[in-house]
Amino acid sequence: MNLLNYIKTEIKFFTRFEKIFYISIILCITVISALTNDSKIALISAICGITYTLFAGKGKVYCYYIGLCGTFLYCLIAFQNGFYGNMALYGLYFFPMQILGIINWKKHINKEKNEIYKTKLSHRERFIYSLITACATFIIFIIIQAADGKNPYMDSFITGFSLLGQFLTVKRCIEQWYIWFLVNLVSVIMWLAACLNGAHYISTLLMWFIYLILAVYFYLKWKKDVH
Repeated sequence: MNLLNYIKTEIKFFTRFEKIFYISIILCITVISALTNDSKIALISAICGITYTLFAGKGKVYCYYIGLCGTFLYCLIAFQNGFYGNMALYGLYFFPMQILGIINWKKHINKEKNEIYKTKLSHRERFIYSLITACATFIIFIIIQAADGKNPYMDSFITGFSLLGQFLTVKRCIEQWYIWFLVNLVSVIMWLAACLNGAHYISTLLMWFIYLILAVYFYLKWKKDVH
């Protein structure tokens, strides 16, 4: 199968709403970025991030290839804004975890739909992962505060809970969308504050807001597939 036929086949698995939503959002972010003289790196990172999230929500393995590019660019943005927790999270954790995601997702493909099988955690797993995440977030807060990073409370929360979110994504668990909703909500607040203080990263703010919407949307979609 050549590339064009492959793309046509994959497009069939996306709903009309998803296609219109994706195209509209990309155009909207691009226009706003141009009008506000936004960072070009932020724009490309946002497009990669939204594309990754949409494909990941659809259970498509190739989401991780796009995610690798977006991860690298977001590292640069976080570093430039002093969000050292976010920078370390994306560079040292998200990047290798996405490679692991490619390997693991390829082992659990629904051949009929060409997407992954979804799973959910047991009550015991939820308790253990929540406890570990709380402890990790506290440790990260201490480190970020010692490094004199900006907004250590939100930065450490985002970093700590994103560790769990990405882990659950690789494990194909529906609970990831609970975590991503919280992470995205706090991220919107953090980047809104940064933009109000003069940072030219409107694309990044919009990216996190779109992530917030997609977290709700894909939770409802995955809920139909997990029993």
